Amino acid sequence: MDAEKNPRPSYDKRKEKEMKEQILEKLKDIHEAKTLIEINDLLGLKTVEEYQELQKEMDKLVNDCLVFKTKKDKYLLLKNCPSLKIGKLSVNKKGFGFLILDKEDDIYIAKDDMNGAINDDTVLVEVTEKGLEPAGKVLKIVKRDLKNIVGEVKVIKNKKFLEPDDDKINLKITLSPETSKNCVDGHKIVAKLTKRIDNKNYLADCIKIIGHKDDAGIDILSIAYKYGITPDFSEETIKELDKIPEEVKAEELIGRKDLTNEIIFTIDGADTKDIDDAISLTKRDKIYTLGVHIADVSHYVKENTSLGDDAYERGTSSYLADTVIPMLPHKLSNGICSLNEGVIRLTMSCVMDIDETGKIKNYDIFPSYIKSRKKMTYENVNEILEKNHIPEGYEPYAEILKEMHELAKILRKEKVSRGYIEFDIPEAKIIQDEYGKAVDIKRREQRSGESLIEDFMIAANETAATHISNMDLPFIYRVHDLPNTEKIEDFLNLVKALGYQIKTNIKEITPKTMQQLLNELKDKPEFLILSTLLLRSMKKAEYSKTNIGHFGLASKNYTHFTSPIRRFPDLTVHRLLKKYLIEKDFSMSTINYLENSLVEIAEHSSEREVAATNAERDVDDMKMAEYMESHIGEEYEGIISSVTSFGFFVELPNLVEGLVHISNIPGDYYEYIPELLSLVGKNTKKTYRIGDKIKVLVAGASKETAQIDFEIVREKNDRDKK
Repeated sequence: MDAEKNPRPSYDKRKEKEMKEQILEKLKDIHEAKTLIEINDLLGLKTVEEYQELQKEMDKLVNDCLVFKTKKDKYLLLKNCPSLKIGKLSVNKKGFGFLILDKEDDIYIAKDDMNGAINDDTVLVEVTEKGLEPAGKVLKIVKRDLKNIVGEVKVIKNKKFLEPDDDKINLKITLSPETSKNCVDGHKIVAKLTKRIDNKNYLADCIKIIGHKDDAGIDILSIAYKYGITPDFSEETIKELDKIPEEVKAEELIGRKDLTNEIIFTIDGADTKDIDDAISLTKRDKIYTLGVHIADVSHYVKENTSLGDDAYERGTSSYLADTVIPMLPHKLSNGICSLNEGVIRLTMSCVMDIDETGKIKNYDIFPSYIKSRKKMTYENVNEILEKNHIPEGYEPYAEILKEMHELAKILRKEKVSRGYIEFDIPEAKIIQDEYGKAVDIKRREQRSGESLIEDFMIAANETAATHISNMDLPFIYRVHDLPNTEKIEDFLNLVKALGYQIKTNIKEITPKTMQQLLNELKDKPEFLILSTLLLRSMKKAEYSKTNIGHFGLASKNYTHFTSPIRRFPDLTVHRLLKKYLIEKDFSMSTINYLENSLVEIAEHSSEREVAATNAERDVDDMKMAEYMESHIGEEYEGIISSVTSFGFFVELPNLVEGLVHISNIPGDYYEYIPELLSLVGKNTKKTYRIGDKIKVLVAGASKETAQIDFEIVREKNDRDKK
């Protein structure tokens, strides 16, 4: 039949919407699958054309996973199918995974039940087993968000393939000859999937050659690209840099307060080049006047420019081992915006009068310009504050630093009194040689100088947030929600299983109760492990237009204002402060625009922060494994940091963590007791549990897989018993 002479009836969008709504309404209370003819009758449709449109609409609803189609061609609303679930798939390196659901238990998916699904796919799953650990199988891949993939080029029989760095991406990827002609075996590249052959086979284009896997620094860059963190700025941004001055011009100082005669300096790590913040202090009677002076990045990075767009896309600077991938080009981050010693820089100042109890009695936020007297280092400042030893060049500032230390302790005491939670979780610092190889791992120390800067920045952040909150204007807040009650209860059950009685009443979860709980555990040998587990049981802080407060800081109003060189939310806060406090723009058009745009900025900034954190974690894992490759066969004493069904992890004093696999535990067959987070010998009843000290030998380490394997060092009496 000629299609042109007999066109199909054309239904407009309104009619399609009406039919969709009618179908969903008719099926909402039906819990038994219906045939298409039965649904046709339910809707009272009479013509062949209406039946055809119904069939077309049902296909759309099935594709959108609102309706499920059975093998017998019957239909049922998905939400009326208790055995069917839609969620995000999280896949383990070994091939199995879990369907992650918001308000229900995760569903286990065996390797053979993946049906071609890979990590991060949105999938439709049929629950096949219920019980303590429900299990299921993937019926359909609803959505695959895979865009760009980082991997290694493999040349096999003159054809080029991509082996993804992420071993959770279990796909066979063939590279197109046209885009991969400059690729050689061993190149690390970024590839874009272009054609799906089936669930497991794809074609891809090479869109970026990162470098050869054996070249220095390529290992870190490969991880950065995996998380969408790119070192190169757009051509438009590079062009815009030509308009950025090398030095501050006289006309830029107009309308700003001159603070160049005040004693203002910076305190940072010895290798810091992007200096966001400077501080000043005077004391009169019993009032401390603290000045926190922040680089005015918003003066140079404007909205609706390529510079501004690039900063937004990146969201944050990324610190990967000793590699920094900045949010802003170096001309800004290390140059005109950085509060370098002895040069005039534009700033936004927050000057606060603080009494002896740590209460802010008065404050002012205003545009200014400063000339930093000295670039101080934490190491030298700590010499003064902790040992009363004054390094050369610090003599004029020693007394001010001691007064600052005095104020910092007052501010910290005030925060603690309201419930501020001090976790003090140690962090690792990777030391690399000139070739980019990890040669040492040290603990980062949070000493007096570091705490002083932290306390001063928190005070400025709270002041800025409180000011705008009181004005009830759209703003970006740094928020931290209440912990999940069930997770806190799980943590308490673990503590009890370790034999400790907790007196803290946690019926009402507040910062104070969390603080008391930590204080109760402080003298326990497992404290570092327990405090880490408690921190993990809490929700992550994020950015939001809605101010719900910051639980961890016990703060009603908090924002990020003090690092606009490194974080986009801080840059946004500076723009807002200028808009409200200097331009006095409170127009409804501005307010309405911000009400919408700030939601998107907050969500995107939170996402980019998570990406940077994950990249940092992956780099640390890889570099730790690289470091331990040179220490295979050596013995260490560590502490059991976590226990699983397949073994336990041991953390060494340098924060390196490795696995003792259950198959390598000698002397018995061990069973996992989840409620005790322990492995218990079936015959000997010997127990390995969280917090136990243990001596281990490095049995293996692989930079490629970022894994470290330990074996238990058996004492002489253990061997004698055997």
